[in-house]
Amino acid sequence: MFSQRCYDLGTARSVIRELFEYGKLRANEVGADKVFDFSIGNPSVPPPPAVEETLERLLTTVDPLTLHGYTSAQGDLAVREQLAASLSRRFGHPYEASRLYLTVGAAAALCCVFHALTLPGDEYIVFAPYFPEYKVFMEGAGAAVNILPPRYPDFQIDFAALDGAVNERTKAVLINSPNNPSGAVYTPETLTALGELLTQKSRKYGHPIYLISDEPYRELTYGAATPWVPDFYSNTIVCYSYSKSLSLPGERIGYVLVPPEAADADAVYAAVAGAGRTLGYVNAPSLFQRVAAQCDGLCADTSVYAKNRELLTDELGKLGYDTSHPPQGTFYYFLPTLEPDDVTFCEKAKALDLLLVPGSGFGAPGYARLSFCVPTARIEGAIPVFAALVKQYGRS
Repeated sequence: MFSQRCYDLGTARSVIRELFEYGKLRANEVGADKVFDFSIGNPSVPPPPAVEETLERLLTTVDPLTLHGYTSAQGDLAVREQLAASLSRRFGHPYEASRLYLTVGAAAALCCVFHALTLPGDEYIVFAPYFPEYKVFMEGAGAAVNILPPRYPDFQIDFAALDGAVNERTKAVLINSPNNPSGAVYTPETLTALGELLTQKSRKYGHPIYLISDEPYRELTYGAATPWVPDFYSNTIVCYSYSKSLSLPGERIGYVLVPPEAADADAVYAAVAGAGRTLGYVNAPSLFQRVAAQCDGLCADTSVYAKNRELLTDELGKLGYDTSHPPQGTFYYFLPTLEPDDVTFCEKAKALDLLLVPGSGFGAPGYARLSFCVPTARIEGAIPVFAALVKQYGRS
């Protein structure tokens, strides 16, 4: 006997991973230069030089038994003190090491928070479009998931829908800004209204409703500021990863921040630590704990992403695609499809070896996601294929 749920998850990849694996197979068949794969958000620029410099320094100056040994479950104390000082300096709050729990990336951070908070009957609210694994993480913690439709075309929050959705079972609302897949960045006005609504609802139902802010793309923006969410609502828990800012997706390092202002902050932090224990996270990678602490606040050179974003906006716009709302952050373009059925549209693109992820997989049909963290030459080569796709719809 075995878990049917785990079996189902293990035998069916996410739509993103499925397309990514197809792209690798197809590249072997026809050549990588003939497959235009925009499926997965794998950073395509190297880490900032400080990362390599820090690694070299650590490897040559720190005792290897210390460098590669166990740390405290919540992360090395000196590392957490350094991170707390960096966050305090950057965001103007007096954070301490006791507020930080280092994790195996943002996925582990989210899972720890969901397991820490969830009681039988609890429900989480998520705004579409959303990263599909959120639902897997929440349901894995035993919670119900309420997915709210997006507000088109700017992908800010539909507050009428949120007001009707929050109820006595709501444990938390999850936000992701800058957003994967839409690239939208929540404005200060949006976050102010969100904080006010959650404050009112918390009073109405007699318990705190937490705001979980998933921020792996915090530094990846194109002229839009990313507000610090705890400034707008005290019951905020921040989940972060260095995968995108430092181009370290394979090293799996991130953190949970439970600010002291959050309701029951000490108990929530302890529960996060306990969740990490039950999930088998002995400690986050020791070496990269130290790298993250010393490189916090830095960002890889995103000028290539900015160039790719502008190229897509200009060239696809000329072809007749709707590029009127380019992404404000991340390295994803959420493109309205040329027909309402985004799955069919993406299948037609796939037949041309143009690999796009249907928006339906993110809870937003009628769109396709393009990961533009790719060599610029891939975008330039794909433009004629996008043109051929337009002609299939009788447009030119």
